[in-house]
Amino acid sequence: MDVWAYDLAESLLSDDLPRRWAHSKGVAGRARSLAPILGPDAELLEAAAVLHDIGYSPHIADSGFHPLDGARFLRNTERVDERIVRLVAHHSCALLEAEERGLREELASEFPLEEPRLVDALIYCDMTTTPDGAPTTTPARISEIVGRYGPDSIVGRFIRRAEPEIHAAAERVEGRMSQVGVER
Repeated sequence: MDVWAYDLAESLLSDDLPRRWAHSKGVAGRARSLAPILGPDAELLEAAAVLHDIGYSPHIADSGFHPLDGARFLRNTERVDERIVRLVAHHSCALLEAEERGLREELASEFPLEEPRLVDALIYCDMTTTPDGAPTTTPARISEIVGRYGPDSIVGRFIRRAEPEIHAAAERVEGRMSQVGVER
């Protein structure tokens, strides 16, 4: 476990955004559970998982798009491993939301995509964790997001566009876990 990542995420989220901190800890727990299929990348994914939402922190929010703000902070201020930065930048189909916000080119040109199996794993972890950090299913999580933001909001439109890929990523991760004998 990368203690530095937990400490950094806690410092940015726990006071101002305690529910977001609870979610981030839950996502990191999900990432830890995927260690059997991640091999040497298990700690890297756990670090990205606990850090994925730091861009919501009022201390670092700049563009208003949390994947971009979080990744820039990790790259420019913290000098974090570029693979973690790329995972944070692109977590949970961020390119689709960036498109809704007119930031797709900016995100894509600044941060290349990370390895697909790790991208899938972070989508799975984020989209099977409730805002309070408890386990859930991808359909329930998507429904919760649409309900919280509204179907016609930027986030509501984006998440419905991303829904097929979110479900497919979860199925791929669950398939890999089944292949190694771990049932979800």
